[in-house]
Amino acid sequence: MEASASRQSLGLSVIIITKNEATRIADCLASVCFADEVIVLDGFSTDDTASVARALGAQVHQVADWPGFGLQKNRVLALATQPWVLSLDADERVTPELQAEIIQTLSEPAYDGYRLARLSEFCGKQIHHSGWWPDYVLRLFRRELGTFDDAPVHEQVVLTGRVGKLKACLLHFPFENLDALVVKINRYSGEAAKLMATQGKRVGVLGLIGHSVWTFIRIYLLKRGFLDGRHGFVLAVTAASGSFFRYSKLMFLNEAREQKKTK
Repeated sequence: MEASASRQSLGLSVIIITKNEATRIADCLASVCFADEVIVLDGFSTDDTASVARALGAQVHQVADWPGFGLQKNRVLALATQPWVLSLDADERVTPELQAEIIQTLSEPAYDGYRLARLSEFCGKQIHHSGWWPDYVLRLFRRELGTFDDAPVHEQVVLTGRVGKLKACLLHFPFENLDALVVKINRYSGEAAKLMATQGKRVGVLGLIGHSVWTFIRIYLLKRGFLDGRHGFVLAVTAASGSFFRYSKLMFLNEAREQKKTK
């Protein structure tokens, strides 16, 4: 997606990592057609992700191994050539309002990076509570001043410079249905448990129960998830389940390591 000769360059690279996102990548790419270049780093998807992205003008690169989200995003960041970078996931969309604000902001940037508010949808409903909104994420930043941490999940941009906020929001469609949420909870809880185990963290039965109960209370009551109706209740329960699985897996990982040491 090269800049049109009829308009001035924004100096903006959009970077995206993908794996089997054929059903969502087209809408994501369409929302960033104003960028000077769009770079997709694909993990050798078994669907049509790569071909769809190429057909829509994105630069597509592929790698076979999976080092974790943070390191994978640093790989695609290294491919960007423009002074500014907008990092997106395939399930995110830049609204026309956000596009206009980005264009205006990059004409006279006051900061070195900008946080964007994400408005997420779950099972057909936009979630305005439950800890899901405004969910500010640092995604727009000067390429030479930013990098991603090496977290295997929930990676973040580490920026050397001043950070501001944009007013328009980024749309987020993280789960096509409840099944997708359950699959992600299982995957993320396993990766988080491995990370905690390497950090020497431990937990017992009472601890994992406590973490789960507190997660439900925090999301449903303190974060006012009840105002999101039945969707908020389901989100609070699934988040509590994710906490339960995460700490259960940590407990069993530690037990397995101890048994291995005694053999």
